[in-house]
Amino acid sequence: MNKKKLVVLTGAGISAESGLKTFRDSDGLWEGYDIEEVATPRAWKRDPALVLDFYNMRRKNVLAAEPNKAHQILASFQDKFDVHIITQNIDDLHERAGSYSVLHLHGEILKMRSDQDPALVQEIRSDMIYGALAPDGHAWRPDVVWFEEPVPRISQAVPIVRSADIFLVVGTSLLVYPAAGLVDYAPHDIPRYIVDKKIPYAGSMSNLHAIEGPATEGMARLAEMLNKNDI
Repeated sequence: MNKKKLVVLTGAGISAESGLKTFRDSDGLWEGYDIEEVATPRAWKRDPALVLDFYNMRRKNVLAAEPNKAHQILASFQDKFDVHIITQNIDDLHERAGSYSVLHLHGEILKMRSDQDPALVQEIRSDMIYGALAPDGHAWRPDVVWFEEPVPRISQAVPIVRSADIFLVVGTSLLVYPAAGLVDYAPHDIPRYIVDKKIPYAGSMSNLHAIEGPATEGMARLAEMLNKNDI
C-alpha cells in the first residue's frame, strides 16, 4: 500500500521552542539587529564584516539548539506518510530530528557559497572569516536568501505542494512571500491543517483544520487527530 503524501510548510514558529528567535516576535529587530543592516544585498555590499558577524552568531545559536517535540513528531509521521517538508527556516533541526526530505527555501546557515556562483557551496560549522575567498576567487557569503533577493527553490516547492494528499502548515505567519503563496498550490479537495500560536489568515484554503497553540502542543494534538482518523 502506498503511503499518502503529506507536504508540510514550516516557519520560524516551529524552531522558536528550541530557542531560536523569530523575526515577527521581535519588534522589527532580529537578535538586536535591524534587518536592513544585516540581511539584504545592500547590507552585504556596505558592511560584509557586520553581516558575517551576525550570521556567525546565528550559526552558533543553531548549533547550540536541539530539535523540539514538534520536529520529532513530524519525523515520526514518516512511519505512516510520505512526508516532504518545505521549510522557510535556515536551521537543520528537521534533519537532526530525523526527517529525510527537507527543502530549505531560504537556504541553510550551515553552508556558505560564492558571492558570484550560487552553485559553489561548501559546509561551514565554524565562523566565516571576513576576506576568505571561494575557489573562484570571490568572497564566501552565507548560503541564505536575503530580503530583496529571489527565492530560486520556490520552483522546486510548487510541484511538491501540487502533489500533496494532505497539506500542513506549521509555525508560519504566511506573510513572507513567495513562500506564503505555496498554500494556493495545494489541491482544494485535500485535508489541510494549520498549527500556529496565532492562526494566520488563509482565506483561499478550504477543508481547513486550525490548531492554535505553540508548535509542540499543536503538533501533539495533530498527531492525536491523525491517529484517530484513518487518513
